Amino acid sequence: MTTETTKARPSERVIQFSVFTPNRLGRLHDLIRSLGKRGVHVLALMVLDTTDSAIIRLVVYDPDKARELLVKESFPFTESYLVAVEVTSAEMGRLMSALLEAELNINYLYCFVPHLQGKSVIGLSMEDNEIAEQALRRHQFRVLRQADISR
Repeated sequence: MTTETTKARPSERVIQFSVFTPNRLGRLHDLIRSLGKRGVHVLALMVLDTTDSAIIRLVVYDPDKARELLVKESFPFTESYLVAVEVTSAEMGRLMSALLEAELNINYLYCFVPHLQGKSVIGLSMEDNEIAEQALRRHQFRVLRQADISR
């Protein structure tokens, strides 16, 4: 992936950053504040912590700017793709059924902060994202791309 800032292309999958940090008071604040100062809005966030360390998983409006910042500020991180899907609360059972039918395990999931046209957005880390996307589309779920969630 390039480090230059570009507008997300419609076919780009949703990028998730996993930031590794010591479990210290204020570290999440520092990260979110640094992103905000550069106009990088956090769209989804999950924190996993242990006694000594934490993994901050996030999806942002502008992945290229976020990547530049993480490198510049020396935050250790990885990138991965996330399946993002629109869903109402009434559709959660149908969503889980579609993934079960495809015999796919969910590694983890979390909700996005913004809602699109009255629907929530769920981010799913799957054992096979491509098969998950195909299964969800077969069941009439709208699978989102980076351009769909970026403003």
